[in-house]
Order: sequence, then structure tokens, then C-alpha cells
Amino acid sequence: MHIGFFSDSYRPYTSGVVRSIELFTREFNARGHEVYIFGPDYPLVHCPREEKVFRFASIPAPTMPHFSIPIPFSLQLGTTIRRINLQVIHVHSPFLLGRLGAHAARQYGLPLVFTFHTLYDQYVHYLPVAQQVTKSLVITIARDFCNRCDLVIAPSRIIESYLQEIGVKTEVEVIPTGIDLEEFANNDSHWLQKNYQVSPAEKVLLFVGRLGKEKNVKFLLEAFGRVQQEIPHARLVIVGDGPDKEELRKYCFKLGIAGKVIFTGLLSRDQIVHCYASAHLFVFPSVTETQGLVIGEAKAAGLPVVAIRAFGAAEMVRHGEDGLLSEHSQEHFAANIIRLLQDRSLYEAMRRSALRNAAALSSAASAEKMLSCYERLIEAKRAALPSLQH
Repeated sequence: MHIGFFSDSYRPYTSGVVRSIELFTREFNARGHEVYIFGPDYPLVHCPREEKVFRFASIPAPTMPHFSIPIPFSLQLGTTIRRINLQVIHVHSPFLLGRLGAHAARQYGLPLVFTFHTLYDQYVHYLPVAQQVTKSLVITIARDFCNRCDLVIAPSRIIESYLQEIGVKTEVEVIPTGIDLEEFANNDSHWLQKNYQVSPAEKVLLFVGRLGKEKNVKFLLEAFGRVQQEIPHARLVIVGDGPDKEELRKYCFKLGIAGKVIFTGLLSRDQIVHCYASAHLFVFPSVTETQGLVIGEAKAAGLPVVAIRAFGAAEMVRHGEDGLLSEHSQEHFAANIIRLLQDRSLYEAMRRSALRNAAALSSAASAEKMLSCYERLIEAKRAALPSLQH
């Protein structure tokens, strides 16, 4: 099959959406399929030329210069789609390039698939005014876009229910991104000790994610302050970057925990995997995740997880088996961390369960399911439009 991915973000930018695109592309290519990616350029960063990646002119986002806003226009798009013989278009956003991809799918009679990666209404705090009105508008836009597609992919069953609640009538399939399990086979369990002067006696709590309001990192810092009072040899490592980074650094000083918190900034993929391998516990305070891909990665590295019981995180963690789900309470969140760090037998049992349960989250299995959906949609389109066979 010839598959077209349209996305408002792509590497070198890092996010769950980009990681999903990378994993599915790798799995599809390994099976002999052709994946073409239509994404933004990043004018402030060097983007190496890739044969099957088509970049759209973009402008740096005013509040996040490392993120680019693509201009959804190209005189060559139609010619390109015909030349590479796309058979299905899969969009990863209901905006900009996602809408361009949807328009192309209609124009050329191709199946249109949309992955609902993000709870878009949870990001309106980046807009300066009328956030409540904007929130309702964003939900309406997302719902209407879903209803124009042939198939909507939900990363978790909780998101499937959410889509039904907001009025999505299009067929929904639950397909998580999955984990590349081979990545976690041989990694350096002392990497943080070697590179960030972490003591072997310290218990490392790890967070991986974007440093934005929607990730609830301030809550994590406050909860960690409580953990510090009980377990002074605990250390918090925060991997990622984002608009709140400097504010969060300053907040650590205010809380008196700056000496116990490490901000690594952006790391390469290999370095992130080494961070998982050299941590003791994964902590995830976000309440806006559609699937919590980093939770699956942490489990693949054998890390028990403490997360807030919300949306995708609540589905990714098996409470009492490979982690603990917390109420949205600093006291409860901190108590769960303390419990796991102090109860050695419980910790070891959850570590073994995390490794075992991660095996069911392989990206290969997710890719097979997605390909079956594509095949079914292509056949249905051919049956409805016999002229496409010619």
C-alpha cells in the first residue's frame, strides 16, 4: 500500500504524535508498504532531506519558536499525490495539514483516516483570550472533523467513549501506538549516574514529557516536595522541554527542592531510553493524555508507574499490578510514590508485572491492526467507486 500521513508536527520536533508517526512508519516499511509524510518545515532548525517526507513552508510559533506552524498550501500537492499513487490518507490533526489531507482525500476519492491523538480542548490555555468559548469551539471542530472521516482511530477505550460522548458518529477503532520493545532490550542502567552525578544510593523518579501547563508538572514538583520529607534520598529527573521550563526551574527553588531536581532538556531517543533504564519509578501527573505512550515505554523498561487516574493514563496503568493510580491530590500522589519506594516486595512485584504487561503493547501488533483497517477501507472505496480501479 501507498500511505500518506499528514501531520502538523514532525521531527525534529518531539512529541507523542511524532513518536506515533515514526513507529507506524517503521512498522509499515518493514512490511513492504510505502509511507509518505506531509509535514511542516522548521526554519530555525536544520531538517535533513528525506526522500518520502514532503515539507510545507512554515513559520515559528510565537510562544514556542521550536514548534512550527505549517502553511497548508502547495501547488504541487495534487501532482505529488498522483505521482506516488496514494491509496489512503491518514491525518494526525483536525487543523491545517490535517484539513488539507482531508480535502485531498475527498478530491481524489481516497479513504480518510484520522487518529485522535490529543484532547484539543485542554490546550486552549495557549490562547490569550476567550478560553472557555474557544474550548467549546475546539470540541465542535474536532467532532465535525471526525464525522467527515471514513474511520477515526482512538488510542484508548476511554478516548473511544469520549468521542461518542461529544457526538462522533463515524466508526471508531481503538488502536494504541504501541511500543518498540526491542529498544529496551540492552540499555545502560547507570546512565544517569554517569551523566548527571546521580548517586547510586538515590531513588530516581522519572518524568518524560513536554513542559507545558497541560502536563501538570507543577503538581508533580509539589508532590515531590512531600516525598522529599519522607525519603530525602529521592531524586526527580525531568526529561523534556517546553514553554514552562524556566518557570518550573524557579518554582523548584521556591519549594526548596532545586538541588534534588534535574532538568535534562531535550535528549536524543537513545538517551531517553537510557534514562528509563537507570530510573527506579516513573511518575506521570498529566490529566490530558489520550494514551500515555511514555507510560508504556516506562513499563517496557521495567518501571512501575504512579499516575493520576485520568483518560489514557488510567487505561495504561493496571492499578495494583504494574503501578498505582492516584486521585488528583498531591497528598495521595506522594503517598503512592512513598509506598512503592518503601515496600521492596511490592516494588519488585510491580516491576515484573510492568515488563510482562508491556509485551502486550508491541508496535508490531498495532501496525497489523491498522493495516487491516486500511485494506478494508480501500476495498470499500473501490466497491463504491468502480472507476478508481482504472
